[in-house]
Amino acid sequence: MRQTPLRQVHERLGATMTEFAGWLMPLRYGSETAEHLAVRSSAGLFDLSHMGEIAVTGPAAGEALDYALTGWLSRLKPGQARYTMLCAADGGILDDLVVYRQADDRFLVIANASNTAVVLAELADRCPPLGAVVADETASTALIAIQGPNAPSILAPLASADLGGLKYYSGTYGEVAGRPAWVARTGYTGEDGFEVFCAAEDAEHLWAAALSEAGTPEAGAAELRPAGLAARDTLRLEAGMPLYGNELGPDVTPFEAGLGRVVRLDKPGDFVGRKALAEVAAAVEAGTAPERTLIGLAARSRRVPRHGYPVLSDGAEVGTVTSGAPSPTLAMPIAMAYVARGTTGPFGIDVRGRVEPAELVKLPFYKRSQQA
Repeated sequence: MRQTPLRQVHERLGATMTEFAGWLMPLRYGSETAEHLAVRSSAGLFDLSHMGEIAVTGPAAGEALDYALTGWLSRLKPGQARYTMLCAADGGILDDLVVYRQADDRFLVIANASNTAVVLAELADRCPPLGAVVADETASTALIAIQGPNAPSILAPLASADLGGLKYYSGTYGEVAGRPAWVARTGYTGEDGFEVFCAAEDAEHLWAAALSEAGTPEAGAAELRPAGLAARDTLRLEAGMPLYGNELGPDVTPFEAGLGRVVRLDKPGDFVGRKALAEVAAAVEAGTAPERTLIGLAARSRRVPRHGYPVLSDGAEVGTVTSGAPSPTLAMPIAMAYVARGTTGPFGIDVRGRVEPAELVKLPFYKRSQQA
């Protein structure tokens, strides 16, 4: 298994370690519920160095990414970011990505850990013929995220850049705790926060500096709690954010996932998957597609729906749970599921042989504005 630059830090903190996408990662440090609630009420500190970091550079990098991905990346200005997707020729999703334009001739593509090799291979195939250079920077890069309402006040004293002026989905070069970094106002938790990209050898220094800056809650400081993959998963589920391998995959188009907005059919030129995705978009406009849609369900019992459980309506199976877990914020089990288009319920979820009632809930389950 691959190890992040912070492995020894996690072990000193007593983290429960687990294999994830070929990496040894912290699952939790103690109570995953406490870690989740710390992010919602104050701030959490995450090691995300398992994510893939792929640089696409050169004068034609923007146009190359326009061809390779569904988004219109050449329109980004330096410092801007975009959520986009890498699709196959048939429109199926190979990965969902965040792309930062760090300079006129440099883009940083962030891939899911499980798909880094696929994304790298596809970009290496699609981009160089158009004049761009593709390089895997995953091993030399660490990614640390600070997420939660107190993230700005914790990180700002450590950063040379004006984080208050940094808008959502934008980033800037600067220093954090005296070390060079790219700081972006992005995240995967449904909260405000930042993702800090730095050299792998600087990761321990930045991690320790963030915890030191936060201080101790007993002294009146904002809580900053290390948080693992378990809390990250329940946070993103509450926020209605898809996970590759659950809500997204090669058998799913962006339109089925409710993410047709990432498919920029209005950009000039061709891109991989354009023909297939244009046909799906036309069918959506005509009201004949997609055949299934992603919905949110709130369970009305304490039994928790999990990935793969059948969803029923009036006794007939109409879909499948893609993600499910107890919601620490809402104090009830929640799930996302794909169901047949036009199904309105009433819904039930087959939880190990017993059908439990579930209520249709508009996604996301949680928004920051709901926070007290």
